[in-house]
Amino acid sequence: MIQNRKATVNDYDMIINLWERSVMATHHFLSFKDKEEIKKELPMYFPHLDVRLWYTEDSIIGFTAINENHLEALFLDPDKIGKGYGKQIMQICINGFGITSVDVNKQNENATRFYLKSGFGIIGEDLTDGAGRPYPILHLKYNEQQK
Repeated sequence: MIQNRKATVNDYDMIINLWERSVMATHHFLSFKDKEEIKKELPMYFPHLDVRLWYTEDSIIGFTAINENHLEALFLDPDKIGKGYGKQIMQICINGFGITSVDVNKQNENATRFYLKSGFGIIGEDLTDGAGRPYPILHLKYNEQQK
Protein backbone atom coordinates (compact mmCIF):
# COMPACT_ATOMS: atom_id res chain seq x y z
CA MET A 1 0.00 0.00 0.00
CA ILE A 2 1.28 3.45 -0.91
CA GLN A 3 1.91 5.86 1.91
CA ASN A 4 3.19 9.42 1.99
CA ARG A 5 4.76 11.78 4.45
CA LYS A 6 5.85 15.38 4.40
CA ALA A 7 9.51 15.67 3.46
CA THR A 8 11.98 17.36 5.79
CA VAL A 9 15.26 19.14 5.12
CA ASN A 10 16.98 15.84 5.94
CA ASP A 11 15.26 14.29 2.89
CA TYR A 12 16.44 16.87 0.36
CA ASP A 13 19.58 15.01 -0.78
CA MET A 14 17.59 11.82 -1.33
CA ILE A 15 14.88 13.76 -3.22
CA ILE A 16 17.42 15.47 -5.46
CA ASN A 17 19.07 12.10 -6.18
CA LEU A 18 15.67 10.60 -7.05
CA TRP A 19 14.84 13.64 -9.21
CA GLU A 20 18.14 13.26 -11.09
CA ARG A 21 17.63 9.55 -11.78
CA SER A 22 14.04 10.17 -12.89
CA VAL A 23 15.04 13.05 -15.19
CA MET A 24 17.83 10.95 -16.73
CA ALA A 25 15.22 8.31 -17.59
CA THR A 26 12.44 10.61 -18.81
CA HIS A 27 13.70 14.08 -19.79
CA HIS A 28 16.04 13.29 -22.71
CA PHE A 29 15.29 16.69 -24.22
CA LEU A 30 17.03 18.62 -21.40
CA SER A 31 20.63 19.65 -21.98
CA PHE A 32 23.22 18.55 -19.43
CA LYS A 33 23.84 22.20 -18.49
CA ASP A 34 20.13 22.83 -17.87
CA LYS A 35 19.78 19.63 -15.80
CA GLU A 36 22.65 20.78 -13.59
CA GLU A 37 21.16 24.28 -13.21
CA ILE A 38 17.73 22.91 -12.28
CA LYS A 39 19.30 20.45 -9.84
CA LYS A 40 20.99 23.36 -8.02
CA GLU A 41 17.73 25.38 -7.97
CA LEU A 42 15.51 22.63 -6.54
CA PRO A 43 16.33 23.03 -2.83
CA MET A 44 15.38 26.71 -2.99
CA TYR A 45 11.80 25.76 -3.92
CA PHE A 46 11.25 22.97 -1.39
CA PRO A 47 10.56 25.17 1.69
CA HIS A 48 7.75 26.94 -0.20
CA LEU A 49 5.98 23.75 -1.30
CA ASP A 50 4.26 20.78 0.30
CA VAL A 51 6.89 18.20 -0.68
CA ARG A 52 5.79 14.62 -0.02
CA LEU A 53 7.67 11.34 -0.19
CA TRP A 54 5.70 8.39 -1.51
CA TYR A 55 6.70 4.89 -0.45
CA THR A 56 5.69 1.33 0.26
CA GLU A 57 6.86 -0.75 3.19
CA ASP A 58 10.14 -1.53 1.53
CA SER A 59 10.99 1.29 -0.88
CA ILE A 60 10.65 4.91 -1.95
CA ILE A 61 8.42 5.31 -5.01
CA GLY A 62 8.85 9.02 -5.69
CA PHE A 63 7.96 12.49 -4.55
CA THR A 64 5.45 15.23 -5.25
CA ALA A 65 5.57 18.97 -4.67
CA ILE A 66 2.29 20.81 -4.24
CA ASN A 67 1.50 24.52 -4.12
CA GLU A 68 -2.12 24.99 -3.02
CA ASN A 69 -4.13 23.14 -5.72
CA HIS A 70 -1.29 22.99 -8.24
CA LEU A 71 0.95 19.97 -8.68
CA GLU A 72 4.41 21.45 -9.16
CA ALA A 73 6.23 18.12 -9.45
CA LEU A 74 5.65 14.39 -9.62
CA PHE A 75 8.78 12.31 -10.05
CA LEU A 76 9.03 8.55 -9.70
CA ASP A 77 12.02 6.32 -9.19
CA PRO A 78 12.76 5.03 -12.72
CA ASP A 79 12.35 1.43 -11.50
CA LYS A 80 8.78 2.26 -10.39
CA ILE A 81 7.59 3.87 -13.65
CA GLY A 82 4.89 1.94 -15.50
CA LYS A 83 3.76 -0.10 -12.49
CA GLY A 84 0.63 1.85 -11.57
CA TYR A 85 2.19 3.88 -8.76
CA GLY A 86 1.88 7.17 -10.63
CA LYS A 87 -1.83 6.58 -11.20
CA GLN A 88 -2.37 5.83 -7.50
CA ILE A 89 -0.38 8.89 -6.41
CA MET A 90 -2.25 11.10 -8.89
CA GLN A 91 -5.64 9.93 -7.58
CA ILE A 92 -4.57 10.67 -4.00
CA CYS A 93 -3.30 14.10 -5.07
CA ILE A 94 -6.63 14.87 -6.79
CA ASN A 95 -8.95 13.43 -4.15
CA GLY A 96 -6.90 14.01 -1.00
CA PHE A 97 -4.94 17.18 -1.74
CA GLY A 98 -7.41 18.87 -4.11
CA ILE A 99 -5.06 19.09 -7.10
CA THR A 100 -6.77 20.83 -10.01
CA SER A 101 -3.85 21.89 -12.21
CA VAL A 102 -0.41 20.81 -13.35
CA ASP A 103 2.21 22.00 -15.83
CA VAL A 104 4.24 19.55 -17.91
CA ASN A 105 7.11 19.79 -20.37
CA LYS A 106 5.55 19.48 -23.82
CA GLN A 107 8.54 17.37 -24.91
CA ASN A 108 7.81 14.86 -22.14
CA GLU A 109 5.18 13.05 -24.19
CA ASN A 110 4.77 10.14 -21.76
CA ALA A 111 4.01 12.51 -18.87
CA THR A 112 1.60 14.50 -21.04
CA ARG A 113 -0.28 11.30 -21.96
CA PHE A 114 -0.29 10.29 -18.28
CA TYR A 115 -1.92 13.56 -17.19
CA LEU A 116 -4.44 13.49 -20.03
CA LYS A 117 -5.43 9.92 -19.04
CA SER A 118 -5.71 11.13 -15.43
CA GLY A 119 -8.45 13.60 -16.36
CA PHE A 120 -6.47 16.75 -17.17
CA GLY A 121 -6.97 18.83 -20.29
CA ILE A 122 -4.60 21.28 -21.92
CA ILE A 123 -5.68 24.88 -21.35
CA GLY A 124 -2.56 26.76 -22.46
CA GLU A 125 1.07 26.65 -23.50
CA ASP A 126 4.21 28.71 -22.94
CA LEU A 127 7.17 28.50 -25.32
CA THR A 128 9.68 28.50 -22.44
CA ASP A 129 9.80 27.11 -18.92
CA GLY A 130 9.46 29.31 -15.83
CA ALA A 131 13.15 30.24 -15.96
CA GLY A 132 13.01 31.21 -19.63
CA ARG A 133 14.74 28.06 -20.87
CA PRO A 134 13.67 26.84 -24.35
CA TYR A 135 11.41 24.04 -23.13
CA PRO A 136 7.71 24.52 -23.95
CA ILE A 137 5.34 24.06 -21.02
CA LEU A 138 1.75 22.82 -21.27
CA HIS A 139 -0.72 24.07 -18.65
CA LEU A 140 -3.34 21.50 -17.71
CA LYS A 141 -6.53 21.68 -15.66
CA TYR A 142 -8.38 18.79 -14.09
CA ASN A 143 -11.81 17.96 -15.46
CA GLU A 144 -13.59 14.92 -13.98
CA GLN A 145 -15.49 14.40 -17.26
CA GLN A 146 -12.24 13.90 -19.21
CA LYS A 147 -11.38 10.69 -17.39
